[in-house]
Amino acid sequence: MTHPSLTQIAGYATGDPGLDDPAVWAIEVHLEGCADCRARLAGSTTVESRAVVARVASVLDREITAAPALVGRRRSRSWSVLHHRWFVGTLLPWLVMTVTVLGCAALLGALWVGMPSLVLLVAPLAPLPGVAVAWQRRADPAWELIAATPAAGLTMLLRRTAAVLAVVVPALALVGAGTGLSSALMLLPCLAFTAATLLLGTLVGVRRAAIGVMASWTLVVIAPSIAAARMPVLLSAEAARSWAVATVVLTVVALLRVTGSRRLSHPD
Repeated sequence: MTHPSLTQIAGYATGDPGLDDPAVWAIEVHLEGCADCRARLAGSTTVESRAVVARVASVLDREITAAPALVGRRRSRSWSVLHHRWFVGTLLPWLVMTVTVLGCAALLGALWVGMPSLVLLVAPLAPLPGVAVAWQRRADPAWELIAATPAAGLTMLLRRTAAVLAVVVPALALVGAGTGLSSALMLLPCLAFTAATLLLGTLVGVRRAAIGVMASWTLVVIAPSIAAARMPVLLSAEAARSWAVATVVLTVVALLRVTGSRRLSHPD
């Protein structure tokens, strides 16, 4: 485990503007699990800041002692962690819409004989609406509060993206099993497009990246395929291996793009 240097800890304690957002996030996440570095941080604070913390702690102790006991606090804590770290209520309409679109695509595919599978065509785009709203100011009423926590930014985005995939991937697998379509061609493009959106999000923001990817796929692949009544080569059985390689490469590169992670949380 790599510890932040004493200079970095001192800069974090004093609010050094030379530390960029990714560095601050990395230090805060590390401090959550490292008692030694928390002790170093305490030694780097000023007398004035320690006095302020002591006064705040004293006031909080009095308020907590005087306040009535909260009923069901322990029971609700696990749900609160799940809700704020992994999920947000504003994702629900987008996930419902995604599942509904997949169901409609499967139904139209069964009724529209002789046309390419609409499910396969839209499957790569299935998680992108949810990913686009996973971490932005307009979609999260608690954005201002959560943005100030150590779990914000890249970590929060990845957690909520995982929550989106936890709903979309089983829905795709279920639709694929019901229609007899290849599971690999249902899931691999979906994961590859998710990783590509996160990667592009380090450059232009996740919402813009998701919109760009969806628009490009619709214009370049979906519309021509429906017009020609033919499944594109990109979604043929021979392309499954290429999608697997693309998924791995895009995921690794996206995770390595930590230097651009401040754009991931941009409230566009």
